[in-house]
Amino acid sequence: MTGAEDPSLVLTLACPDRPGIVLEVARFLADQGCSILESQQFRDARTARFFMRVHFAPVDDAAPDVTALRQAFSAVGTRLLMTWQLTRAARRARVLIMVSRYGHCLNDLLYRSSVRDLHIEVAAVVSNHPDLAVLADHHDVPFHHVPVTPETRAAAEARVLGLVDELDVDLVVLARYMQILSDEMCRKLDGRAINIHHSMLPSFKGARPYHQAAERGVKLVGATAHYVTADLDEGPIIEQEVARIDHTMSAAQVTALGRDNECLALARAVGWHAENRVLLDGARTIVFR
Repeated sequence: MTGAEDPSLVLTLACPDRPGIVLEVARFLADQGCSILESQQFRDARTARFFMRVHFAPVDDAAPDVTALRQAFSAVGTRLLMTWQLTRAARRARVLIMVSRYGHCLNDLLYRSSVRDLHIEVAAVVSNHPDLAVLADHHDVPFHHVPVTPETRAAAEARVLGLVDELDVDLVVLARYMQILSDEMCRKLDGRAINIHHSMLPSFKGARPYHQAAERGVKLVGATAHYVTADLDEGPIIEQEVARIDHTMSAAQVTALGRDNECLALARAVGWHAENRVLLDGARTIVFR
């Protein structure tokens, strides 16, 4: 079963490690008349914390009462000091994409969403420039032009956060959005905003980084997708992509390859987040692929 007919759910959790966590979860699901379809777990030896993702479904294939399941599991979660989340597997994450003038990542995400390669629903596109409205229109996605200047930055961010609430957005994706978010906005979007950038920082800052890399004879270019934090481009990394280059490639070819890296890394990060496969572990992530 797929789509709206799929009655399965996904439970993710993190807690201090101790014996019997898997048993507790399995016993709870069995008591609720559910069968485990897939289970992944990891113990971080550095912090003695335990992470788990369980995909399960009712044995009778009936649509479960998610609210009742959450209420019932809360006792387990409280007893084991868990941070946890329980969601329907069929529900597509509602995504707001922010972009400036480079449209390659936006185009890739819109296409993948339209052909159901990503478990997302794009609720809107926001940009500080009007250039890419035609791309959003092509995919029948609402486009919001929100200009940003030093004087209007606070109002612009307030408008974006208003859209997040109004559209019931689960995830904000900075798909080459060339504006720095305020510390306050980063805090409000903590754990639900993903950014993409090339992986050559801090060596090649500013404009035309791939041209700088080509001029310096760099042999590898990459891209990093990470959660947004107030520390610029230093949030927990979700995915990275890398490609080898050589002296025969022009700056334009290196740039094109770099953009491909960015699209791939961002799409994977967004997809894993939407499927509840990414758990935060301090300054890093646990990704259950």
